[in-house]
Amino acid sequence: MTTTPLIHDEPELTAPVLLCGADGHLNRRAVGWSRHPLHTCNLPPTLARKKKWNYWAVTSNDLLFSATIADIDRLQLGGAYVFDRQTHRHVEKIVIQPANTIAMPETPSGDIVIEHSAMRVALTDEGSGTRIRVEASDFGGMRLEADIVIERPKGQETLNVVIPWSDVQFQFTSKQNTLPASGYVQLNDERLEFAPPAFGCLDYGRGVWPEYTVWNWGSASGVQGGRTVGLNLGGQWTDSTGMTENGICIDGHLTKISEDLIFEYDHAVMMKPWRVRTAASGRIDLSFDPEFERVSESGRRDGFFSSATRCSAAILDGSPPTVAAPLNCATSSAGSRSTRRGGDLPPQLSYEASTAETVAAPSARVDHRFW
Repeated sequence: MTTTPLIHDEPELTAPVLLCGADGHLNRRAVGWSRHPLHTCNLPPTLARKKKWNYWAVTSNDLLFSATIADIDRLQLGGAYVFDRQTHRHVEKIVIQPANTIAMPETPSGDIVIEHSAMRVALTDEGSGTRIRVEASDFGGMRLEADIVIERPKGQETLNVVIPWSDVQFQFTSKQNTLPASGYVQLNDERLEFAPPAFGCLDYGRGVWPEYTVWNWGSASGVQGGRTVGLNLGGQWTDSTGMTENGICIDGHLTKISEDLIFEYDHAVMMKPWRVRTAASGRIDLSFDPEFERVSESGRRDGFFSSATRCSAAILDGSPPTVAAPLNCATSSAGSRSTRRGGDLPPQLSYEASTAETVAAPSARVDHRFW
């Protein structure tokens, strides 16, 4: 009987590489992970079910704001939502435009803007960072204006991974968290500022997906004992591929976790406590007690695609060690509480702390079906 390894030998890439070969299939030399974005995502038009997105979540102790621009082959969309962690007020809006209206950059850098009569979403390079600007005249009955700047500190490491389902189905993902953020979200005359500590998290994705996918994703950013801590945790969608999207970032330096994660939760009652742990060791063990659930369903039931998303935001709050962080997802977010237990973390991660700064962000289970 053959068993699937739970700990993987994942190659680290150090030189630029094309995601696809001349035949339009996955370039096997591109499979691996890197500390900085090195892949050019040259997806050919011949492959079906191509998915391209830039998703940003910006979080502070009081506020979460998300902006997304995505291309799912058949159409393109822009979206935004705000979640007030103090009042649990949640407002969101999505606009759709025809396919090929805008070009999606082949790397995480580059400007993309959706200009729709109902909403404008702009994700643009500014200096060494990114500026997020969103405007809508009717955002849950209110006028929305958001203007946020995300900094990229020099030398900041990020998690960049290719997940290879097959030669014709694969995904490049760049997960960039613990990026300092500042700015505001304005709803009518109410101005909500991102007070420090505030962080941006980018989920950049380019790939060709199976018809049906289930995934979990969590991204965390916070300050603990004077150190900036980030987690990126994923499961189900990477299983049996030999690669994971798991890593821990301390003060801008990444430690890759080449081990599958197990997400344990009640699929029928998502507000019950979750547990997230490494499958073979005790390096990661999280408890997750949701305080808010965001449920969304999008897509066209005309034979093109549909997507169902359930998300909740989180605070990591435990000892040892104590980490404050949100748990994010690629299409949605909200609020909750988690505890992390130490385990046999590498020495550079065995820092001590007894209190935590808290930040909000998303965590989720996402079911996608593409036709």
